[in-house]
Amino acid sequence: MIEKASLRRRRTALRNHMEATVYTRTGCCLCDDAKSLLERYGFCVHEIDIDENPELVAQHGECVPVVAIDGKVRFRGRIDEVLLNRLLSGRR
Repeated sequence: MIEKASLRRRRTALRNHMEATVYTRTGCCLCDDAKSLLERYGFCVHEIDIDENPELVAQHGECVPVVAIDGKVRFRGRIDEVLLNRLLSGRR
């Protein structure tokens, strides 16, 4: 049953062309986890290393990953999968 629900969420994400931007730092395990989870849900993930831009370092500091979905920041740090599911449900 869980697998079917997961597949439905992935299909919804793909159908709605969901895009996510993940603001990261090199060597960040939480960032890797966030990217992996978003990809499992069918998101097209764009990764931005904040250390390459002083403005992004000033904006985000040590708080990575920062996940923006469709241009709006939705998560900082670990992604709450329950909230992610609610977000996907609301887009149907």
